[in-house]
Amino acid sequence: MARPRTPALTVDVVIELTDRPGRPIVLVERRNPPAGHALPGGFVDVGETVEQAAVREAREETGLEITITRLLGVYSDPARDPRGHTVSIVFVGEARGEPAAGDDAARVIVSRPESPPALAFDHARILADYLKGARRS
Repeated sequence: MARPRTPALTVDVVIELTDRPGRPIVLVERRNPPAGHALPGGFVDVGETVEQAAVREAREETGLEITITRLLGVYSDPARDPRGHTVSIVFVGEARGEPAAGDDAARVIVSRPESPPALAFDHARILADYLKGARRS
């Protein structure tokens, strides 16, 4: 039997900086198209769990070692990524320290989640869901 064609699996992380007042979040300015700011994240590698992928992507893009605190949701709209159909498992995580851009990130910014810059993909929707009920104070 032929293997089915399925969407690519990705992860994204809302990283709260717990050592700063108000627990701001970390966003990356994308180095590659599509341009814009986004939550840290990327594709899950074969042989790793989605949790491992989230921790790895956060480290590669921001230099931060995160602790995942919870699952925010699964985002699967076929139009969420202009490069093709992806399904993203989104986590909330905590970190301390100074983020630094790496890998696919041209730079990182620290932002209040209520007032981010324009975001790529469906990350504005993800942040809206985060703010609706999942944010810890």
